[in-house]
Amino acid sequence: MYAVMITLFAIVVVGYVAGKLGYMGGTFDKRLSKLVIDITCPALILSSAMSGELPDRGYILPLLAISVLTYAVLSVLAWGLSRLLGRRPEDRGVIAFALIFGNVGFMGYPVVASIFGHQAVFYAAVLNVVNTFAVFTIGTMMVTGGEGNSREKFNRKVLYGTPMLAAYAAMLIVALGIDNVPAVVSQPLTMIGNITVPAALLIIGSSMSNLPLKALLGNATVYATALLRLAVLPVGVHFLCLLLGFSPFVVGINTVVIAMPVATYGTILCLKYGRDTTLMAEITFITTLLSMVSIPLLVMLLR
Repeated sequence: MYAVMITLFAIVVVGYVAGKLGYMGGTFDKRLSKLVIDITCPALILSSAMSGELPDRGYILPLLAISVLTYAVLSVLAWGLSRLLGRRPEDRGVIAFALIFGNVGFMGYPVVASIFGHQAVFYAAVLNVVNTFAVFTIGTMMVTGGEGNSREKFNRKVLYGTPMLAAYAAMLIVALGIDNVPAVVSQPLTMIGNITVPAALLIIGSSMSNLPLKALLGNATVYATALLRLAVLPVGVHFLCLLLGFSPFVVGINTVVIAMPVATYGTILCLKYGRDTTLMAEITFITTLLSMVSIPLLVMLLR
């Protein structure tokens, strides 16, 4: 598991160096982020539901239920906590996004596989359907609207963008139990989807290359958000779900998924909608770094 975390973090470092050397940055980053959101990410979502033989379908509905519950609880908590942590109104949407959304698609899959086995990647993909829906609806409103900014309205077209269409299709595939998608369809989608992880992490690194060293070291707000993101909220949701009667296996996968560092989509959405990426990049960097220690510790404590 440590090898997985170090590998992913190394790609962020490469993006940082590429940004410093001028290979990335500016218009290139914006175009690449648009490519990730509109093309490679939808391919990744679809391919995750085309994994061949479906694992135990009895877990599908509980996973969807626990995921909906999780993001509902996190959204309510983030709404209140962001007001306590964010001094400036424009920062509160970023903090709320960071508290709710973990790096499920990029880091969640390999980490879940290393802990629960390769078959569990399918279950993480089911959880990621709800996460994807929430990122491109609730998350987009947070990034674009901040707190109470009436000039920015939620764009309903997000519901019909390629990421959401892919999420709808993936849910349909799971619901119908389609496990024989032709290779001529699944393999190209898988190859294109595989671009998403390195591309998104490179964008994060490149965005951080524009920050001064002091910013990369973080501040009290960044570390408080990181503590909540990586430890307090996952542990709290873990025990809440156990109390509500979900199976330990389902709760375990859900806990690991929501204990991921801040979703790289936060920075990508900031770039796409012309928002300042500074705070989002700081929190993403710090949580990604700290997650190399927090995730193994969390797994040891909750097992």
